[in-house]
Amino acid sequence: MRVVITAAARADLVAIGSFIRLHNLERAIIFVDELLDRCLALADMPRAFPLVPRYEQFNIRRCVYRDYLIFYRVRGSLIEIVHILHGAQDYETLLFPSP
Repeated sequence: MRVVITAAARADLVAIGSFIRLHNLERAIIFVDELLDRCLALADMPRAFPLVPRYEQFNIRRCVYRDYLIFYRVRGSLIEIVHILHGAQDYETLLFPSP
């Protein structure tokens, strides 16, 4: 399977790296690489992680890596990384805005 990281997820990675960089530049680089590796590893078992509860109709799954949540969807032979957010963030309003 092919993994695609959306523009929103790329922006999330930049924000995560920028925040960590304030305290430790080397760790920021390493941690963002770890998150990217975790995203790419989803290709091995894309359905191993659950759909987001109460929002199953959107077909978005979440994978936990340390304090971060990787939100993605499987579309045929493609894995689309939608967002990468800190677990303390209100991800529901970002991922599932009210009409």
